[in-house]
Amino acid sequence: MDKLAVYPGSFDPITNGHLDLLERALKIFDRVIIAVASNPAKNPLFSLEERVEMIRGSLVGHALASRIDVDTFDGLLVNYVDRVGARAILRGLRAVSDFEYEFQMALMNRKLNNNIETLYLMTGMRWIYISSRIIKEVVVSGGDVKGLVPDVVEKKLIERLCASSRR
Repeated sequence: MDKLAVYPGSFDPITNGHLDLLERALKIFDRVIIAVASNPAKNPLFSLEERVEMIRGSLVGHALASRIDVDTFDGLLVNYVDRVGARAILRGLRAVSDFEYEFQMALMNRKLNNNIETLYLMTGMRWIYISSRIIKEVVVSGGDVKGLVPDVVEKKLIERLCASSRR
């Protein structure tokens, strides 16, 4: 039986920090599902379909791509995790400031379904300072994010953010 984990998030957009965490998770799990959350309340820059497309584009040619699925979900995460047959939620922690929110979410998820565990991996030191929000801010201000996001993501960010800032 496969050890399956779900790596949920908005991934608006996916960064090299996300990919690093995914690669390290695959040392523990046989397969990981990147589950892109449909959460319109977050007011994402990219549509659900665009985020999935960027993630899939980021995995093209990746050595571990055959062990990674990309999916979307809405509603309760624990319901999705249960439905796909996973028993673990994978989350990344960059700093102590992430911990309080993540701890609260893990406790609620355990209350909703105590058969599902939340596992945390510390973000790699190389990526500890980046987030999707910061990446977007840098691009809209004319900065360079090469090496911080996959090439396919960098291209989409420039197309979307630089075109809208010229209006």
